Amino acid sequence: MATPESTTPGGKDTQSQRGGITRRVLLRGGLALSPALVLGAWVGNTIRATSHAAAQRHAARADQPVPACVVTPQETEGPYFVDEQLFRADIRADPTTGLVKDGTPLRLGLRVSQVGGDNACTALAGAVVDIWHCDALGVYSDARDPSFNTQGQKFLRGAQITDDSGAVEFLTIYPGWYQGRAVHIHFKVRTNPGSANGYEFTSQLYFDEALTDVVHAQAPYAARGQGRLRNAGDGIYRSGGGDQLLLLPMQTDEGYAATFAVGLDLSAPSAPAGPQGGPGGGPRP
Repeated sequence: MATPESTTPGGKDTQSQRGGITRRVLLRGGLALSPALVLGAWVGNTIRATSHAAAQRHAARADQPVPACVVTPQETEGPYFVDEQLFRADIRADPTTGLVKDGTPLRLGLRVSQVGGDNACTALAGAVVDIWHCDALGVYSDARDPSFNTQGQKFLRGAQITDDSGAVEFLTIYPGWYQGRAVHIHFKVRTNPGSANGYEFTSQLYFDEALTDVVHAQAPYAARGQGRLRNAGDGIYRSGGGDQLLLLPMQTDEGYAATFAVGLDLSAPSAPAGPQGGPGGGPRP
């Protein structure tokens, strides 16, 4: 099985190698930045103080001017993408066993648009959107790794087709962590998959550290222990535009919910998956 590129800046797959895609999409009249995080009363005093700091950062970001429409940074695919063609909204369960992965529910909405030459956004309907990520203990499904073998299982993987507004929504769980990477979710957008004329875009989404501290202090994440890599220490995050790929989830009755706007320049070359070495070649992306 292929292993990922290193997370060091020298090992990453840069946007400059993929047509100069360097900016986050913010849709006109669509997905503005989220308000400050509101954490429930169940959180202890220390966690509340940490979350308040995160909320202040989010509020400051929301005060910044929002451009009409810009392009989302691309990032490496990593070794664990599998074209399962598993079309579903709720990706928490393995479809063979029906076993639902334990974890804090996360409802993730993506709205995909094509960015025009005048930075105008047009909803991209009919595109296939895949997401995949590890479980609360850092394990991917349908993969073989020195630390696990989950081949044949398909938990925390799924795809949907964008509607007329370019939107899809998944129900998943907040990701866990594994050695060498910050907490993240992979996603891929494809037009006409399998066609020579199709376009493919791949990137990753990240989380605010204060919120991850809150979630990972609870079961089942707490069983993983301490030692996760923070965003600032992740080479792919640092050098791949990760600060433009941050989710800002809001607390809901069931867990958390987040939306993210994805802007694609369909005239730019589709990005390769990125370099991947042999076994033991570096941290898993």
